[in-house]
Amino acid sequence: MWRSRALLAALASLSLALGAVGTAGAVGGGGEGVPVASSAEGAGSRKVGLPPVVSHVPTGEKVVFITIDDGWVHDPAVAQTLVDQRIPASLFLLPGATSYDTQYFTGLVDQGRVSVENHTVNHPDLTALDAAGKDAEVCGAGEQLTAAFGKEPKLLRPPYGAVNDDVRLAAKACGVKALITWTYDFTTWSETPATPRLQAGDIVLLHFTPTLGADLKRALDAAKAAGLKPAALMPHLRSAGLVR
Repeated sequence: MWRSRALLAALASLSLALGAVGTAGAVGGGGEGVPVASSAEGAGSRKVGLPPVVSHVPTGEKVVFITIDDGWVHDPAVAQTLVDQRIPASLFLLPGATSYDTQYFTGLVDQGRVSVENHTVNHPDLTALDAAGKDAEVCGAGEQLTAAFGKEPKLLRPPYGAVNDDVRLAAKACGVKALITWTYDFTTWSETPATPRLQAGDIVLLHFTPTLGADLKRALDAAKAAGLKPAALMPHLRSAGLVR
């Protein structure tokens, strides 16, 4: 199966090469290999047929986007918060983290306003893999999540935010419409990070860790302080012209 998708990626690569002269400079600069999305970045990506990399959504609405990664810790209190407050969140899940308690996430999908999105199978740096490896990680996760939740993920969060054009080509071959990085990480790792002042269109990164309840509260409080409300990501990506 991966060979046909790899062929699609190869054809897209040829299109990229042919279109490079006309689209040079369309992608805004972020870190190396991780461009910061803007309306110009999205337009340039369409010209060469690649899904955009989005760390911030251009929007005039007072909204912020809550995204939660991995899925290893299944805290009932967090699920209750998401359901009770009907928080529109994008869950970028690893199939292995959901398989031992899929009901935790199907309950969120059924009762809340969350969507399940792709975060690969094993959380590797996709830029370090060959075409077959990228396919196995991205398409493999998409297929497993579709089987578990009944809907194909259309967004990919590349692990570690590691992206280059080969990753984008592989993502396109797997049906991905956009690669989502983040504006701010609110996750408590070794220590609680400083709370930034959020702006409209920011993408908040959280993780299903033991501190998710507190991290989510900080993020929601920061959004409220900035006069922003959590919103569903995909409709705003479409409104911004970043995906079709």
